[in-house]
Formats: sequence, C-alpha cells, structure tokens
Amino acid sequence: MAFQPKDLSVLAYANGFTLWHYTTPDAASAVRAGGYFNAAAHMLRVGDMVLANTSTGGTPAAGILVVAANALGTVDLTDMTAVGATNTD
Repeated sequence: MAFQPKDLSVLAYANGFTLWHYTTPDAASAVRAGGYFNAAAHMLRVGDMVLANTSTGGTPAAGILVVAANALGTVDLTDMTAVGATNTD
C-alpha cells in the first residue's frame, strides 16, 4: 500500500512539536522508508514523533518513529523503535 492521509492524526501539539499517530497495514520497514510520508511533508517537521501501528492486517507491530529530515518535499523517518514488543506472560 501507500501512505493514507486519513490514517495520520495529531495526538498533541506544543512548542512547535507535534506527536502524531499513524496506523497502516504496511510493514514498519515500508513506513520508515524515505519518501513514504512525502504527501504529508507540509505538516511534518524535523523532530516530530509518530506513534505507529504497522502491519495491522497481519502480525501487528507498534513503535515510535522520529522525523529525521524533511527537505524539498521529501520526508525521512528514523527506524521504528518498538514498543510493547516483549510480553513475558
């Protein structure tokens, strides 16, 4: 799939920083790839964080990505830092 603007939403905004949420059936590796969020380049700023739920159609994953670069309409995010990946039950 590709980036879906309807699946990106603001969770919090303060002092020039935005915390976003994004959900997608795409794998985390696709979401963090340079250019995936280009359609949202006008909204995303370097340092913004994206809480992501990925691979929602299969084995879901959750994590945090950071906007590492946004120049000339090309957005690049850091690798996803997994959240809740370990369950000791």
